[in-house]
Amino acid sequence: MCGVVAVIGKQNASDLVVEGLKKLEYRGYDSAGIASVSGGALHTIKSEGKLINLIEELSKVSKANLQSDSSIAIGHTRWATHGNVNVKNAHPLTSESKVAVVHNGIIENYESIKNQLISDGYVFKSQTDTEVLPHLFMKYIKLGNNFLQAGRLVLKDIKGAFAFVAMSLDFPNELFVSRNSSPLAIGLGEKSNFVGSDAHSIDHLTQRIIYLEDGDHALIDLDNVRIFNINEENVDRKIINIKAEIGLITKGGYRHFMEKEIFEQPSVIPQIISTFIKNSYEINIDLNKLGFKNKNTLLISAAGTSYYAAMVGKYWIEQLADLPVIIDLASEYRYRKPSVFGQSAMLVISQSGESLDTLMALRHGKELGLNTNAIVNVEGSTIDREANYSLYTRAGAEIGVASTKSFTSQLVILFMIAVALGKKFNIVTQEQLQKICSYILSLPSAIAEMLNMENEIKSVAQNIKNAKSIIFLGRGLLYPLALEGALKLKEISYIHAEGFAAGEMKHGPIALIEDQVPVIMFLVSDGNEDKAISNLQEAYSRGAKIILIADRDCIKKAPFAHYKIEIPNFETDFKSLLSPFLMAIPAQLLAYHVANERGTDVDQPRNLAKSVTVE
Repeated sequence: MCGVVAVIGKQNASDLVVEGLKKLEYRGYDSAGIASVSGGALHTIKSEGKLINLIEELSKVSKANLQSDSSIAIGHTRWATHGNVNVKNAHPLTSESKVAVVHNGIIENYESIKNQLISDGYVFKSQTDTEVLPHLFMKYIKLGNNFLQAGRLVLKDIKGAFAFVAMSLDFPNELFVSRNSSPLAIGLGEKSNFVGSDAHSIDHLTQRIIYLEDGDHALIDLDNVRIFNINEENVDRKIINIKAEIGLITKGGYRHFMEKEIFEQPSVIPQIISTFIKNSYEINIDLNKLGFKNKNTLLISAAGTSYYAAMVGKYWIEQLADLPVIIDLASEYRYRKPSVFGQSAMLVISQSGESLDTLMALRHGKELGLNTNAIVNVEGSTIDREANYSLYTRAGAEIGVASTKSFTSQLVILFMIAVALGKKFNIVTQEQLQKICSYILSLPSAIAEMLNMENEIKSVAQNIKNAKSIIFLGRGLLYPLALEGALKLKEISYIHAEGFAAGEMKHGPIALIEDQVPVIMFLVSDGNEDKAISNLQEAYSRGAKIILIADRDCIKKAPFAHYKIEIPNFETDFKSLLSPFLMAIPAQLLAYHVANERGTDVDQPRNLAKSVTVE
């Protein structure tokens, strides 16, 4: 994830911003920058690589010109999304040396905005989506708007998942901030205020924090923080004392880490996408390192949630690359004397990089002569060190035992592998590649849209919280989601739950159906939905309580369902391919709210640990 820090009202504001950026280094980044106002001018300094490079650049500039006289500054650490890693694309981005903006997330409609701004005479110096923001601010300020009015007009123009901070020479004692599905915290001081991607980034400056809610924007000056909701209504948000409520503050104002991590997904996924999509339509994965100079069978081994991610990956790789995939439970692999005939590469998946079952499977694969690869979240972990080649999810720390953002992060990488292999073996055309990449870039906002359905999902949770057993169903790509949904529910609510392929209902599981047993089906229009709806009808006729999580067309075909949760529609070609990303959100939220209703320990469920380091 990217990092944002801003300071207003403190001398040496640039130094304080740098201190905040240091606290965000754990998120990973490839460039950094800072902007400040002194001597009536806007100064911007940026660098590639680590913060030490930025600090060295700052030291070359006279403190009298930049820092000592500066009481307002904004800074940023960037993971590249749009545009390569270079100084021009680093944040802050500016307009006419009068407006500067730092931004996390993706502005989805930036191309159309950029074209309009170019026709208006604005000159773009970067390849980023972010640069439309300072130019839009400049445009509206020139039209006579104050900073708040200009910011609101900017928000009306843009679409996407984002958090940003803007400053302007025309309003040198104000900051405009906004968030939509990307976290942002405001710190309160004496004759000073602060902004950070999280509380940790500004806890050296204040102990009093406000978390903005989705759709909020705020105007910040030396003495005041005026916060407005999506309807431009002045609102009060809770002030949290870090020292008094340290447990809560690390949860970012959420009740549980799991809840926080579910809602972080729209801001986590853009970073992963930026790592693997370069120059718009190039997949940045070394397939030779992965072990695919030739077309051979891929073995994927994992445990728990990562195993279900692997199952989704199997569907994707076989469909997009016409390459056979074997999925193996890590805990079983080395004990069953596996054959590696026709195999060249092994891929293991682990959030922590320390799961012992998965580590031992990796070592056994290496002993059998396989090229070993890993998808991990923790760089430098044991699995990362021992694998020949690692792909990093960079999802940030995941504290909740029930994996959420790590699951969708793993899916992103598996999908990228499938697309890259498909392109290499001429199954995916260049035209299809461009279309797929455009859909991937739209995922963060689609996931944010799913998160906006939380109240609807919470209502379903309240109606099934007392069930003794729950059945999950899915077909094709959504069969693993049925397994993952059941796992999430049983992990944290302690309700018995099982996932099945929908077509298997009549081969045994239908015997479990009795009056009011919840049956939850994930469904998408992929040409097989009518068969799946027939399976659901069988459960309904036997008294089951039907919960359908599906696209609009499927919902219309199943009017008998008791509860219906509609996922956003993609165009026909790829909505079934991308549906696991979206279906993961209601599965996670449903498990979370059922557990919360039942009063269980959501973050630390009984008998479970975050990293399983025993066999």
